[in-house]
Amino acid sequence: MRTECLDWVLIWNDRHLQRVLNAYLAHFNMARPHRGLGLDVPVPVPVHGRAGTLDVDAPIKRLDVLGGLIHEYSRAA
Repeated sequence: MRTECLDWVLIWNDRHLQRVLNAYLAHFNMARPHRGLGLDVPVPVPVHGRAGTLDVDAPIKRLDVLGGLIHEYSRAA
């Protein structure tokens, strides 16, 4: 966590540290692929709609986490 997150962010106070840690932990557990899990996430996000279908023509949407330090990508619905 330190090398991937805290080394890149200037922490102002305890409240800011808690917000940064919560955002990073949410990304780490629900969005970041883990090699030991076959590039899956520890806590999968429930998928709404038809299971097993992926629209490869749908545009890719980027979500910036921690002010752009981390980028998460998904297909736009």
